[in-house]
Amino acid sequence: MRKITLILLAFSISFSVSSQFLEKKENLKAYKGYFNFHYNGKDDEIYLEVDSLDHEFLYTHFLTTGVGSNDIGLDRGQLGDEAIVKFVKAGNKLLLVEPNQRYRAITENQAEKESVEEAFAQSVIFGFEIKEEKDGKYIIDLTPFLMQDVHGVADRLKSGNYGSYKLDKSKSALALERTKAFPENVEFEALLTFEGEPKGKTVRSVVPDPKNITVAEHHSFVKLPDDNYEKRIFDPRSGSIYISYYDYASPVYEPIEKRYSIRHRLKKKNSQAEVSEAVEPIIYYLDPGTPEPVRSALLEGASWWDQAFENIGYKNAFQVKMLPEGADPLDVRYNVIQWVHRSTRGWSYGASVVDPRTGEIIKGHVSLGSLRIRQDFLIAQAMMDHPFRNSDDNHDPMMELALARIRQLAAHEVGHTLGFAHNFAASAADRASVMDYPHPQFEMKNGKITFSNAYDTGIGEWDKVAVNYSYGDTPKGKTQREYLNTILDTARIQGLTFITDSDARAAGGAHAFAHLWDNGKNAADELDRVLEIRKKAISNFSKDNIRTNEPYSVLEDVFVPLYFFHRYQTEAASKMIGGLRYTYAVKGDGNDIVEHLDAKAQKEALKSILKTLSAEELAIPKEKLELFPPRAYGFDRDRESFKSNTDVAFDVLGAPATAAEMTLSFLFHPARAERLVQQHALDPKLPGLSEMLKETISKTIKNEPKDEYLKSVQNTINFVVLKHLLALAINDNATPMVKAETNQQIDELANWLRGRNDAVSKEMYRNIKLFREKPEEFKMEINVPKIPDGSPIGGN
Repeated sequence: MRKITLILLAFSISFSVSSQFLEKKENLKAYKGYFNFHYNGKDDEIYLEVDSLDHEFLYTHFLTTGVGSNDIGLDRGQLGDEAIVKFVKAGNKLLLVEPNQRYRAITENQAEKESVEEAFAQSVIFGFEIKEEKDGKYIIDLTPFLMQDVHGVADRLKSGNYGSYKLDKSKSALALERTKAFPENVEFEALLTFEGEPKGKTVRSVVPDPKNITVAEHHSFVKLPDDNYEKRIFDPRSGSIYISYYDYASPVYEPIEKRYSIRHRLKKKNSQAEVSEAVEPIIYYLDPGTPEPVRSALLEGASWWDQAFENIGYKNAFQVKMLPEGADPLDVRYNVIQWVHRSTRGWSYGASVVDPRTGEIIKGHVSLGSLRIRQDFLIAQAMMDHPFRNSDDNHDPMMELALARIRQLAAHEVGHTLGFAHNFAASAADRASVMDYPHPQFEMKNGKITFSNAYDTGIGEWDKVAVNYSYGDTPKGKTQREYLNTILDTARIQGLTFITDSDARAAGGAHAFAHLWDNGKNAADELDRVLEIRKKAISNFSKDNIRTNEPYSVLEDVFVPLYFFHRYQTEAASKMIGGLRYTYAVKGDGNDIVEHLDAKAQKEALKSILKTLSAEELAIPKEKLELFPPRAYGFDRDRESFKSNTDVAFDVLGAPATAAEMTLSFLFHPARAERLVQQHALDPKLPGLSEMLKETISKTIKNEPKDEYLKSVQNTINFVVLKHLLALAINDNATPMVKAETNQQIDELANWLRGRNDAVSKEMYRNIKLFREKPEEFKMEINVPKIPDGSPIGGN
């Protein structure tokens, strides 16, 4: 009996201590919200009240403050992952559990649901000791959870080979400025310091003490939306970003994997009206740290989307405003456009916090790189005719072009957060979408380059289709599928097509009409036009393309985007060779499925591309070379400068070699070579690999300009051609047929070179001979300067 009494006494004491955990803490600061919590300033701890077990909510995290390097990729305001989680009691612990959303059974049969839940693992992402339990309420210390590197900063630094770092908790603390509580979300933040040893110059260039990197990481617990959201069927033709999961309750005759478009919730106040305001408009807020005139341009460009929502019968359903004073851009209640600074030019991006159950967008978050606008200013500065001849203050024309681009950039990135993917076929349909990557479209009028039509000025026709598909209201009497098919059928009849990243990005991409940073219906015709504009701009280029008192090294850097002005259109035109015309067709939609581009178009494309391997195009005029002295003190080359084989001096032959390297990396891509082999086998009228290689050799290595300077430039280009020809013959990704045809052309070239006595021919023949002796070990010793940074040229 005495033993039982002692046990009961011990339990009573234990429970009493447990139930008085908060009472023993002094000067707690209380936060009342979706979760109540308390901050203990003495111990720098946060105690969370959990009053509902097994209740799902959304957990997401952000990187509040960045490292400032585009290469490292840890930016201010960067979104992390989101997950549905719940607290589950296990003994004296609360476990934060993430159920498996990838595999489900959507059914009323509870046993069937449980069978799927038991078949696939869930994840316990943290365990908390229960500090106090009273009246069904549990108190846990949330601090260890908040002091984790949930964003993976250390892993990012390690994987990028920027250094080995680990979290130093002695130099870390909770951050209260952004720790807040609201009725439907609570926000927490921690200041974390990572101690370690940097590798290379990247971390050292952006961190005061590279051995200690301090950033802030943000955590959000958010109430999940209600069940009144209607999921929208995904269709590969729609241009929607999508979620997917496996539903094991699906009938055997239906697909088990379900796909749904992601989108914001939108509903008319008056569902019967042709035009109505929304119950809750979609509002985006702009970072007040954005300076003018960029601020006004971003507000205007992002607002273009309202044109598409008006088109489907919504009035003022999409709005863009300045972020209210005191509002936190990381608060999930706000869709935000942030202005992000980095040490170098880099990508902008739009991301979203999405309910993984349904695809509903809870928060759109855009990050715009602040240095991007300077690239478009630089392009305009290079292309304009003597912009600073009469005044060093003549910057308005360049700013107009840069601001035109930033408007489209705002629309593009917001588009991603509305649920839309890139559409790289839009440029072939008269710039039909802001979701394409636009290259400035300059024009020649009366012998002068004009800038008035450089960028689009509003939402595109495809964008209206995308908004209609994702946000349009299904009319009564029609199923959702019937309504959506009608939208896509109408788009097809109008000549509007959606082709996205996987078919347009790679140098070996197969689609003949979907490209990045291109213009025009026909990429080869546009390349010819671009080369003419480039030639004109180079002839105009002078010391008056920089301001008074700027060193000529700055003029050399201004010349870079002009010299390589053709780079993206060259890539686009190269994809016509061995190119395919196709859509994301579905059965019964009337779309073309797939066909080879006709022979004439492919041959014309090759003719245009081979111009970019000609000394006549790539040689910098002699009189322009006088503008580029060795680099000035304090103005060393950087990643956006010409590289040089002549140390501090400007490399006259290096620039043409770099340009040739760019073209040949596209033209001699092993996947393109194989498509040429296959298309010629299927249809002998279509050009084959041997024909392409012969024509390239004829227009380069066998081309002999009479002018000595042009001859030197052409010989430089020719060595790059030979390098790529030999490399294709032993490329691990090249098929045996590609290697066979390439080797045949190498043998024919060797026979031609053998009978020549000039030094260049002898050196080329020597390289081929060495290649034949040990092809797998052969490496052609040619130092081609790396091409300066290009993409992103101004946005996206």
